Amino acid sequence: MRVLLVDLPARDGVVSKDTVAGGYGSRLLPFSKVTRVISTLKQGFHDVPSVQLAYLAGILEQWGHDVVWSRGDEMAGDVAIILSSLVDYRHECAWSDMARSRGVRTGFIGLTCSKLPQLFRDHADFVVSGEPEAAIQRLAQGEPLAGDVASPEISDLDSLPFPRWNVESRSRWWVPFAGRPYGGGFPLLASRGCPESCTYCPHRILADYRARSVANIIDELGTLCDAFRRPYVIFRDPLFSQQRDRAMALADEIRARKLDLRFECETRLDRLDPELVDALHAAGLRAMSFGVESMDPHTLKRAGRRPTPEAHQRLIIDHCRARGIVTAAFYVLGFLQDDWNSIAATIDFAIDLGSTVAQFKLLTPYPATPLWKQMASRVYETDWQKFDGFTPTFTHPNLTAQELRFLLGAAYTRFYMRPSWLSNYWRIQAPQIRSVVERWDERVARRHAREELAEMSRTVTC
Repeated sequence: MRVLLVDLPARDGVVSKDTVAGGYGSRLLPFSKVTRVISTLKQGFHDVPSVQLAYLAGILEQWGHDVVWSRGDEMAGDVAIILSSLVDYRHECAWSDMARSRGVRTGFIGLTCSKLPQLFRDHADFVVSGEPEAAIQRLAQGEPLAGDVASPEISDLDSLPFPRWNVESRSRWWVPFAGRPYGGGFPLLASRGCPESCTYCPHRILADYRARSVANIIDELGTLCDAFRRPYVIFRDPLFSQQRDRAMALADEIRARKLDLRFECETRLDRLDPELVDALHAAGLRAMSFGVESMDPHTLKRAGRRPTPEAHQRLIIDHCRARGIVTAAFYVLGFLQDDWNSIAATIDFAIDLGSTVAQFKLLTPYPATPLWKQMASRVYETDWQKFDGFTPTFTHPNLTAQELRFLLGAAYTRFYMRPSWLSNYWRIQAPQIRSVVERWDERVARRHAREELAEMSRTVTC
């Protein structure tokens, strides 16, 4: 059987799918000068292949099937398995319709088709609900899938074959930006699900939290190192260092096996300490992302997120900076408790905290999350593709949609358009230079304030 694994590129904006927003995906349509630059960078550094499809490639090849990776340019096959997303589902359905008209059976996998199967049923022969491996194992063994197909989670993740990658599509070259090479890297799931209880996060709504053994992860890393020279690995677990001893053992085994690789991970800062950071850095850690979300601990608690003490956040970020580890902090603007002043304070906090880069998004009540259940009556947006992380979708008690969008743009401008961002990025610590940079920052901040006042006046008038 010839199987197409289809991960379609977006027609508009910069779309990230697979494990982003749990699998719903995100779409950045540039809305300011700064976000245009960020979009350009994302296109080169964040075009990461689907680890979900790579797992399916491993299963299908294990059973002797012919597997073809497709970005939409290949139509010849018996079955096409399409990665679903919320932010680009109409494009995915249109491609499926075209493939079916040419005699290809099609099916969708992913979080979006699991939680919103009604978007895909009329455009496919089957729609997989749940983590897809169990269903695709049945397909590989000859079972014709049809209609809504339940796919229960596999409790023993070590039992799965390793993801298979299309070698030709993974060429890249090194550019010193944000720790990651141009062209992305190899995503790896050391665990699945999330043990935390944040009401807004889709990572916890598809399946329970499970972790692979250290030995199994090391064997996969060894396979990557055998196939590719010094691979860059992107651990896609939302909480990589949930178990400190396991993370330390993984770092020790990478060094013991002398695996030549670099990697990045996502985690919580309160699940790190300087000793663990040093061990991970020695094993190849070069970039780390984490959620800060809001500077207000009461806001975080009401959203089900445990706050991390500010002193510990600064300790870990400063320690990473000293080791040359890139830090990427995530922030959410527009919690129900937010107003103009609290969001401005969060933006100021992001600048002062001093992570290498920052990502700001608007609070989005994703389907099937606890937040959706709490806020469904406030949601006015009916176009699912606009649930992209950057578009207002609900009636906020304190801020208009225009104000939320304005504050989001101001966050990116204030964080990146300041001299100290460049000096921090290049780790310039000379007191004389830092003194000059601080004076420049003050001038730039005053200019931003004038421009924001003028822009907000135009927004309110409109």
